Amino acid sequence: MASKSAYVSRHVEASVKTALADSRIVAIVGPRQSGKSTLARRIASSDGRKFVTLDDVHVRKFALADPHGFVRENQFAVIDEIQLAPDLFFALKKDVDENPDPGRWLITGSVDLFKKAVAPDSLAGRVSTIELLPFSQAEIDGCAPASFLRRAFAADFPAFLPVGRTANLIDRILTGGYPLAVGKNNLRSRQVWLRDYADSLAEHDLPGFTNGKGSALLPRLLGHAAAAAGSIVNLSSLAGHLAVDHKSVDRWLTLLERMFLLRRIAPWSGNRIKRLSKRPKLHFLDSGLAAALRSVTDQTIERNRAEIGLLLECFVLAEISKALVHHDQPLYLSHYRDAGGAEVDFVLEDPAGMTVGIEVKAAAGVSPRDLRGLQGLAAATADRFACGIVLHDGDRIDRLAERIFALPVAMLWID
Repeated sequence: MASKSAYVSRHVEASVKTALADSRIVAIVGPRQSGKSTLARRIASSDGRKFVTLDDVHVRKFALADPHGFVRENQFAVIDEIQLAPDLFFALKKDVDENPDPGRWLITGSVDLFKKAVAPDSLAGRVSTIELLPFSQAEIDGCAPASFLRRAFAADFPAFLPVGRTANLIDRILTGGYPLAVGKNNLRSRQVWLRDYADSLAEHDLPGFTNGKGSALLPRLLGHAAAAAGSIVNLSSLAGHLAVDHKSVDRWLTLLERMFLLRRIAPWSGNRIKRLSKRPKLHFLDSGLAAALRSVTDQTIERNRAEIGLLLECFVLAEISKALVHHDQPLYLSHYRDAGGAEVDFVLEDPAGMTVGIEVKAAAGVSPRDLRGLQGLAAATADRFACGIVLHDGDRIDRLAERIFALPVAMLWID
């Protein structure tokens, strides 16, 4: 693994620079503390760009009081945490419409700026958006982006190959990818930081997007959501814990999604399947954060191995989500569950309908029962079934059936 004190190169840096060459505005979006500001400062230093952050209260006051004046004064710049002054979007629109030269603005945001949470629809066509989640395992290990997704859609895996077990898998899962958590020396200090991080978001950031409504309940919601991670979303249950209506919980979960903390994975559907689960699954986008909120440690896992299975699903989702940024076409992510209860944790579908199923197992071996969901998905998609994969804690690649493979988890980031 890379030194925890050294700068960790981000795979999206090249994409950001390419976008600046032909886009009027480039936005880097992702959760707080994912490294957006560090990357933006690095790019600003390389091309002589001014860096201003709205986390600075004096800068923010200027931006809020006079957004057009702020934009005029800060030309060819990075505007960091732009969601803290939403009227800047209108000022930027006016500025880039008058001068459409590319690359003048690099903005960052800790919410998904362009899903009606903050920015106006009028910026459509003027912005290239690049997602930056916490470190991927390939970035931590100093590796190039892996070709896992390309290989999966091509079913490009050998029938048998010893590759060794995934190194330090439990430590990787419990650490997650937030740069400051990765930089801590031990699990206890990482989890203290992660819990403080969640409390800070719930107490300071989230209330700003809810007009203060329910702000006292948001820390509790995060805790209950972490307890439900990996399971089907039950709005009524969450609402019951908080003594609010399920519509409020739904709105708050949507906000947590827009802040890149969690993701609801919709059920896969197709014309050939008549009875499917209709409710989404709930996952955190960082396994370390989920583990800290669930108070899971390596000792906890020794007592209850089921905990690692739930967190491994979050870990795999995070790695897939980070890989999607580099894939050459958009992919739709869902989960599969048929009327008989057979499941596939993650289903990836490309624009042509080609489908990859990924089942996650914390065990070192794979049993025939583990293939039921993948075989059901293969039957449902027929000639659109590209590949089925069981990710496991074993030490080799095996072809288990036609277009179905067992792979060590590390194949997500190691070619």
